[in-house]
Amino acid sequence: MKCSAPSVGPTGSRGRPREFDPDEALAAALRVFWSRGYEGASLAELTDAMGITKPSLYACFGNKEALFKKALDLYERDKLAYMGKALEAPTARGVAERLLSGALATHCGKSDPHGCLGVISTVACSTEADSIRADVIKRRASSEAAVIKRFEQAREEGDLPDAVCPTKLAGCLTTVLQGLSVKAQSGAEPEELQGSVDTFLAMWPGR
Repeated sequence: MKCSAPSVGPTGSRGRPREFDPDEALAAALRVFWSRGYEGASLAELTDAMGITKPSLYACFGNKEALFKKALDLYERDKLAYMGKALEAPTARGVAERLLSGALATHCGKSDPHGCLGVISTVACSTEADSIRADVIKRRASSEAAVIKRFEQAREEGDLPDAVCPTKLAGCLTTVLQGLSVKAQSGAEPEELQGSVDTFLAMWPGR
């Protein structure tokens, strides 16, 4: 699909609309949001990275909030695809290991900004962006609910001890995942973060 951006001639007259690829523009916006957070990303930075004008942004994507949510959809689909595969691991520990390994690869890679887009945006959001914070928290809760369900299955199958609470274990794992994101964004070395992952997994409950 192509979107049209109005072009203006040297005399101020409108020329033929210039087409642009909305998928490429959205990918560029994602990188800005990922680097700067929702509030830190200005419209000027976004339109410059996307190669379009503000009217074109509004016409194709809606306002800044709508653009961010579309970027977040793209982030979840492309960058967090490992989460769905992690839940298919044969053991609860395997689920945790895949989630942690996927997070390290995503948040500490060489080609993308460091840190997690959701964590970066919720930490930086003020009360003026409550709707963004609420949307990110809702998405996070949905992901954590899927992990809780998987851990409940693991306990029923005897993979986790009866005394382990799936909800608390999933919450602990989520806390570690968010902590990795924050430390990655602040410049922590991959080796340090891998050490945290190894230590956490070494304490994993088992029979």
